[in-house]
Amino acid sequence: MRRLEDLTDADLAAAYEPSDRSAPHLRANFVSSLDGAVEIDGQSKALSSESDSRLFSRIRMLADVVMVGAGTIRDEGYNPLRLSAASREWRRASGLPENPTLVVVSSRLELSPVNPIFQSAVRPIVVTHSASPHERREALAEVAEVLVLGTTEVDLKAVVHELGERGMPQILCEGGPHLLGSLTELDLVDELCLTLAPLLAGPGSGRITAGPTSVTRRMTLTSVLTADDGYVFLRYLREA
Repeated sequence: MRRLEDLTDADLAAAYEPSDRSAPHLRANFVSSLDGAVEIDGQSKALSSESDSRLFSRIRMLADVVMVGAGTIRDEGYNPLRLSAASREWRRASGLPENPTLVVVSSRLELSPVNPIFQSAVRPIVVTHSASPHERREALAEVAEVLVLGTTEVDLKAVVHELGERGMPQILCEGGPHLLGSLTELDLVDELCLTLAPLLAGPGSGRITAGPTSVTRRMTLTSVLTADDGYVFLRYLREA
C-alpha cells in the first residue's frame, strides 16, 4: 500500500497508464462514501477532495475518450472538457491529441445545445439511437457529432467498437450509475477505479451502479493508494 503524497504526477501517470494503448480498454472511475452512497444532495462532487481531484485529473489525462451519460451531465453541471496545460504537454510528448474527446450517451437527447460541455476543446460526440427525437438530433448536430447506434436503445457494444475503429480505444467512463450498470451487464468494464471517501452518508442515496438487471462480474484488486485526508483509492481489473 502506497501513499498518494509520496507519488509525483509522473508516478501516477505511469501507475495507471495501460500497458498497450492500442488494445481496447474501458475504465470506469467513481467515488463512493464508506456506506455506498454515490452522491450527497444529488451530486458526487460533495464526496470528492483535493487528493481525489488530483488522481481524477491524471486518470482523465490518460484517456482517449471520456464517456458520460446525459443525466450525469445535467445533474453534475459538467464543465467543458479541457485539460490543464501540464496534462496537454504530457499528452503531446506521448504522441496523443492534446485533449480527449467527450462522448455523451443519451437516449432521449434531453440536452440543450447551449450546455457548456459543447464548448469542450474537442468537438464532443453525442451517441443515441434511431428512435430518439429527430428534431433534437438536428439541433445537437450544430454543436456536436451525433452518432446513431442502436434502434430503441444505445448499442454500447457498437459504441466501444466504433471508438476503437476511430483510434480511440482507451475509454474512461465517469458516470452515471445507469451507464455503469448497462456497461457491466454487457461485460464491457475492463477496470474500475473506486475512490472511498471517509464519510458516512446515511440512507437515501443510490449506489455507483443502477439498472434493472442483476449481474455478477468478478474483479481483481491490483493497487491501493491512501491519502493523508483519509481517502482510499482502489484499482480493480477484470479477472483473467
